[in-house]
Amino acid sequence: MLLSGGGSALLTSPIADVEFDDLVDLNAKLLRSGAAISEINCVRRHVNALAGGRLAAACYPAKVVSLLISDVPGDNPADIASGPTVADPSICADAIAVLERFGISMSPALHALLASGRGESIKPGDPRLAGVETRIIAAPRKSLQAAAEVARAADITPRVLSDRLEGEARHVGTVLAGIARHIADYAEPLVPPCVLLSGGETTVTVRGEGRGGRNSEFLLAFGIAVDGHPSISAIAGDTDGIDGIEEIAGSIWLPDSKARARHIGLNPKSSLACNDAHSFFEALGDSVVTGPTMTNVNDFRAILIV
Repeated sequence: MLLSGGGSALLTSPIADVEFDDLVDLNAKLLRSGAAISEINCVRRHVNALAGGRLAAACYPAKVVSLLISDVPGDNPADIASGPTVADPSICADAIAVLERFGISMSPALHALLASGRGESIKPGDPRLAGVETRIIAAPRKSLQAAAEVARAADITPRVLSDRLEGEARHVGTVLAGIARHIADYAEPLVPPCVLLSGGETTVTVRGEGRGGRNSEFLLAFGIAVDGHPSISAIAGDTDGIDGIEEIAGSIWLPDSKARARHIGLNPKSSLACNDAHSFFEALGDSVVTGPTMTNVNDFRAILIV
C-alpha cells in the first residue's frame, strides 16, 4: 500500500446501513468546524469501512507493507489517510466526544453506528495485523530541512520552528507575526537576514462565505499583524498544490501588500472576517498556483526577515 494525505477522502466506503451521502455531509461539517486533523480522522476511522485498520484486516493472512507519505503533525500512521492498514487505539466514544465538542450533528444511521459500537475499528494486538509493516517514506520535516538548505546556500540563516504547528490559522498567523517583528526590530534571537520555517496543519472555523484555505487565511492574519513592516515577507502554501478546495497552493505577503490592497479598495480585516483570503490575494496577483505537485507533506510556511 502506498498511502498519502488525501486518502481519507479518496478511499472511503460507508459501514452497514449508513448512506454515502451521510459521510459526505459529516465530512463537510467536520472540515468547517475548526477541529484538528487528528480529531477529524478519529471520527473518520469509526464511520469508514476501509479506515482504522480494516483494509489490512481484509487482506489477512497476506503480509501488508505500507509506505506512507505523511501530511499530519507528528506523523502518526493512524492519522495518515485515517490509517486503513494500521491499528487504531481510539474507540467509538472518542469519535462521539469530538462531534459533541464541536456541536456537529449527524444522521440517525451514523449516530446508531457509533452509539452501538458497530463502528469500532481494528485495535492494537489484533492477530490480523500481525503481518503489517509500516514505513514513513516522506514527511513534513523533510520539506523544511530541504528549504533550510536552500536558505543556507543563499547566505540566509534558517530556523526550523516546528513541523507540527496546529491551531486556528489566524491565531497562528498573529503569533508568528509577533516573533517576526521582534527579530526584525531587535535582531534576537536571530540576526537578519534569516528565514523562519514551519509546517503542520492549522484549522479554520468557517464563519463567512468567502473563498479561502488555511494557508492563505494564516497569511492574511499574519500580514495584518506585521502591518506593512518593511523587512518582512512570507509565503504559505499546501505542498499538494491545493489550499482549501481550489487549485491555489497558497499566497505570498510582501512589505507593500497592505499599501497595494488599500490602493484597490481591499480591506484585509474585512476579508479575514468572511474567510475570503483567496479573493484578497488573487486581487493583488499574489496567489501561488503550482498545479498538482503529486505529493503531500502538509503545510509549508517561510517568513523572510531582512
